Amino acid sequence: MAAKLRKGDTVVVLAGKDRTKTGEIVSVDPKAGKAVVDGVNMAIRHTRQSQASQGGRIPKAMPIDLSNLALVDANGKATRVGFRDEDGKKVRYAKTTGDAI
Repeated sequence: MAAKLRKGDTVVVLAGKDRTKTGEIVSVDPKAGKAVVDGVNMAIRHTRQSQASQGGRIPKAMPIDLSNLALVDANGKATRVGFRDEDGKKVRYAKTTGDAI
């Protein structure tokens, strides 16, 4: 199954406490159906001080379900993702505008 949302995509959150926030996907876990989006679903992690880093309360982006994310198209609106063949290659495209991603 081809991934509709990939690392580096700009997405908008559709549901939850961070609804309407946008961000870039940092990582995707297709097996769990979750993605980590920069600046979305933040949680405070308490870390101990080490030689490399200062300790304290550090905000960290937690995984969010892929079903609660939608790709942002060229107009800045949420869109669904489809697949089609262009020159013998499988290409993702935005359903609202029809543009290839």
